Amino acid sequence: MEWLTENKIPLGKTIEWLVDLLNEHFAWLFDFISDVLGFTIEGLIDILQWCHPLALIALIAALAYWLQRSIPLVVAVILSLLFIVNLGYWEDTLETIALVVCATAFSMVAGVPVGIAAAHRPGLYTAIRPVLDLMQTIPTFVYLIPTLTLFGLGVVPGLISTVIFAIPAPIRLTYLGVSSVPKALVEAGESFGATKQQLLWKVEIPHAMPTIMAGLTQCIMLSLSMVVIAALVGADGLGKPVVRALNTVNISKGFEAGLAIVIIAILLDRFCRQRNKNGGGK
Repeated sequence: MEWLTENKIPLGKTIEWLVDLLNEHFAWLFDFISDVLGFTIEGLIDILQWCHPLALIALIAALAYWLQRSIPLVVAVILSLLFIVNLGYWEDTLETIALVVCATAFSMVAGVPVGIAAAHRPGLYTAIRPVLDLMQTIPTFVYLIPTLTLFGLGVVPGLISTVIFAIPAPIRLTYLGVSSVPKALVEAGESFGATKQQLLWKVEIPHAMPTIMAGLTQCIMLSLSMVVIAALVGADGLGKPVVRALNTVNISKGFEAGLAIVIIAILLDRFCRQRNKNGGGK
């Protein structure tokens, strides 16, 4: 077997050469992307931190009631966020929310159209399925290295890595929802003279909406799972105290920051659930 190991395929060297090539010839493009993304997420953080904590909590509670019409959810939102303020992780929580919101927005804006296109073109889904499998199974630290090389230290490589990790969820679930629309519904729309665009917006997307919303929820959870990993490349948020607690074996600090992440995950999940017919959240 020595001949096999001695004639190693230069896969790693090829990837390294490609990254160096991109960094050498397209550094201006990556700098521009980094500046735009950094400005976007830092601007959102500044807006959130500009608001007084109590005023922002009241706005979030009002948004929760508008979305779900659930008094218990509103009470849970207020108590949970006041608890985070009491622990001293309010600013870190806002930075984490900004990162998750931006990552989820980018993932949904890019993922949903790709999922719709894949549902209408089976050959496209066959082509991208191995790529989606690779994006979901490859260790996150592996593609954290090239993003760090291309975009530098800070929140941007963490954001891009989070998008890469989370975007397969909306693509897959959008594809599943649109492709599972009963043919009878499509044929009924066609019999009434509906165009392809009308079928998409009035038949396919409404029928697939529960599945698309499940993709949104899963995307949020995947983004939150990247918070700690993103902190390793300079991203702010609740991941930083967790990393510091890990380095110093500080059990109390690690548990408090981890609990804050769990609270944000639960609240965002409740926010994005579809409201039932009785008017309360599911």
